[in-house]
Amino acid sequence: QVRLVESGGGWVQAGGSLRLSCAASGNTGSISTRGWHRQAPGKQRELVATIFSGGSTNYAGSVKGRFTISRDNAENTWNLQMNNLKPEDTAVYYCYARRYPSGIDYWGKGTLVTVSS
Repeated sequence: QVRLVESGGGWVQAGGSLRLSCAASGNTGSISTRGWHRQAPGKQRELVATIFSGGSTNYAGSVKGRFTISRDNAENTWNLQMNNLKPEDTAVYYCYARRYPSGIDYWGKGTLVTVSS
């Protein structure tokens, strides 16, 4: 089992920045993909950013150029730097990890990000 714990959420004014972190513990071997999703009120959960085992990254179009995902393999953590935040970025942000080759996903409980206009 893998346990994921997010931190760093909070309130910020539009144009501001926040940094989210995800710490993984437990049986973290063979985790190949790490990333972040978010779910805004009344909307479906959507992919925000992914970092693959080789270091390549992928972003949702709505955050590209503003958000940056990174990882620290030694610490088994990954981060989401969010700049130039907009009110539409308001959501609960969930970190996730995918095990290879089973494809099993693990999720954190989420951290709330609120961006005021």
